[in-house]
Amino acid sequence: MNQNLDTFNHMESNVRYYIRSFPAVFTRARGAQIWGEDGKAYIDFFAGAGALNYGHNNPLLREKLIEYLQSDGVVHGLDMATSAKEHFLKTFEHIILQPRGMDYVLQFTGPTGANAVEAALKLARKVKQRANVISFTNGFHGVSAGALAATGNAHFRQGAGIGLGNVTFMPYDGYLGPGADTIAYLDRMLGDPASGIDKPAAAIVETVQGEGGVHVASKEWLQALEQVCRKHDMLLIVDEIQVGCGRTGRFFGFEESGIHPDIVTMSKSLSGYGLPLSMVMLKPELDRWRPGEHNGTFRGNNLAFVTAAHALESFWRSEGMSELVQRKADLLRKWCRTLHSKRPELDVKLRGRGLICGVHLSDRSGLGHDAIGELHKKIARRAFDNGLIVETAGAGDEVIKLLPPLLIDDKLLHKGLQILEDSIVAEAHNAIPARPPFPELMHS
Repeated sequence: MNQNLDTFNHMESNVRYYIRSFPAVFTRARGAQIWGEDGKAYIDFFAGAGALNYGHNNPLLREKLIEYLQSDGVVHGLDMATSAKEHFLKTFEHIILQPRGMDYVLQFTGPTGANAVEAALKLARKVKQRANVISFTNGFHGVSAGALAATGNAHFRQGAGIGLGNVTFMPYDGYLGPGADTIAYLDRMLGDPASGIDKPAAAIVETVQGEGGVHVASKEWLQALEQVCRKHDMLLIVDEIQVGCGRTGRFFGFEESGIHPDIVTMSKSLSGYGLPLSMVMLKPELDRWRPGEHNGTFRGNNLAFVTAAHALESFWRSEGMSELVQRKADLLRKWCRTLHSKRPELDVKLRGRGLICGVHLSDRSGLGHDAIGELHKKIARRAFDNGLIVETAGAGDEVIKLLPPLLIDDKLLHKGLQILEDSIVAEAHNAIPARPPFPELMHS
């Protein structure tokens, strides 16, 4: 592997992150694979941190993009009307909103997911004329100041350089253990004038916490949260930035719960091609913006509108994509059960929904929480050396997060899982007394 990163080390800020986990110079990518300049292929179980649900350089989307560019279609348009935006708006309404009985207007923000969160928080505070917002433990909503204030991880928060306020953190589903009703706790705190909590404008929540460690909120918990928001006159903001666009199986991560968010933030795989595009869905009665109150030079990426509309037309006109995601999710779960049965002392478990999964080893060996996190990082590094891109997630690296493209070929999925399995066994063998590595488990 060519790991000559001198130019990057010399010219780039110390803030660069993923290059440290994946120390190679990449030159091309297709589907669920990416190649280094030395020709080595890597199976991608990271998918641009969830921005490539349809894989790298999806040929259907690429064809539309090239066609648009060759026609001299408008690339930069601020928030002006363009044919590309019009087509996306109509497509999103007809394919996504109308079949689900949803009534939202769309706001295109700056190009990052964090900017969509900023807009959502600003709007909620503007509508309710209150500053405070409820967020949840392990939540991640971005690293710009407002979004960062609603992000729990101390590593990110300490980079702000200023105090982060106007957010009250409450325990997420399961945070206090399986027997604790964290929504009842929230309700009590909001209803008690002596709790010290300023009346919030909104609550912001991820249905599956991605960066926070792949924690999944139950249907019942989300429904109870919605009821508490209604009871206390708060808006419900659902952050769909990583788990939207089919990652959990349905197009929206909140669909299975049956809740009706007031505001929804979207980004990452919305464009379908890895192009920057962020959007806020808001109920029409909440559209209290004055023209230009939240703007930006690069809101409304016309190239992304082209690929986003075609992704909806190609993959979301029927239930086929949801069924595909569920089938591949079942393969992941079968793999984990098989691995667990072969090496029960490792107690390998899988959590998540659809194709956002967290693999984690329990601490039966007495290594301790921090050592388990280090073990997960070593597993991810070994996997990369062997041709698989995976990342760890959670404040203590408590899971190895799997985000393969939704369209990944079964053979590549099995091959990637075998690399991960071999990496788990090898690193666990070094850290935990165990039997020698076992034979290949996966079969096509």
